Amino acid sequence: MASDEPLVVAHRGASAYAPEHTFAAWDLALEMGADYLEQDLQMTADGELVVLHDSTLDRTARGPAEACRGPVADQSLDALRRCEFGSWFNVAHPEHANPNYDGQPLPRLRDVLERYAGRARFYIETKRPDEAPGMEDALVGLLTEFNLTADSAAPPTVILQSFSAASLLKLRELAPDATLVQLLPGNLAAWAARNRLDEIAEYADGIGPQKDRVDRALVDAAHERGLVVHPYTVNQTPDLTRLIGLGVNGIFTDHPDVARKFVSSR
Repeated sequence: MASDEPLVVAHRGASAYAPEHTFAAWDLALEMGADYLEQDLQMTADGELVVLHDSTLDRTARGPAEACRGPVADQSLDALRRCEFGSWFNVAHPEHANPNYDGQPLPRLRDVLERYAGRARFYIETKRPDEAPGMEDALVGLLTEFNLTADSAAPPTVILQSFSAASLLKLRELAPDATLVQLLPGNLAAWAARNRLDEIAEYADGIGPQKDRVDRALVDAAHERGLVVHPYTVNQTPDLTRLIGLGVNGIFTDHPDVARKFVSSR
């Protein structure tokens, strides 16, 4: 899966400039030259996969309290369609406010695939899958429907990631050809991450460490085992310089325009 040029992954879309995990943020990320659009998955009470980072609605949802507050898992898709997910951004980030952000809907993963399949690559995370039984089956079912499970592209059209090794193992069973990345906790030191690489290499194709937990020894050890390294979340030029100098294969960023310009100018 390695690429000569580090991949730019738009973290929740171009989330520094537009409300995260909305079509506005993903559209902008593509305009800025992102290689991948990231999606975090949650599951509704009626089993729909929706794209939202938080397991609760309070931070980014606005609308009727009975539908737009509390856990996502407690709400049906129909209830969540009463909420909007853009106006919070205009309040929190007035320097990037845009009236078009008001009223952004909560996307289903199906909506994302329908909108972008054929013109974007997807980097999809199973969030808290132990609290959402069937998430992996639903995910692979959708990817199969869109002919995205048997992927011979380089780099791959879809990458699946999770902090949960159990979720990745389930995905490996359901979609043997999928490209999988094991996310690493933000407090896991580089030396401790190196100690996990042999185990991870048994079922995954890469690791996703926190940006400050990456050193040369970790990158080299991962590459020796055929694992790519995609650190998160890289928004400052000094971090871009250091990490790309270490030989990472991709970076997650809220600023895909900055990362694209930096990577392309090397």
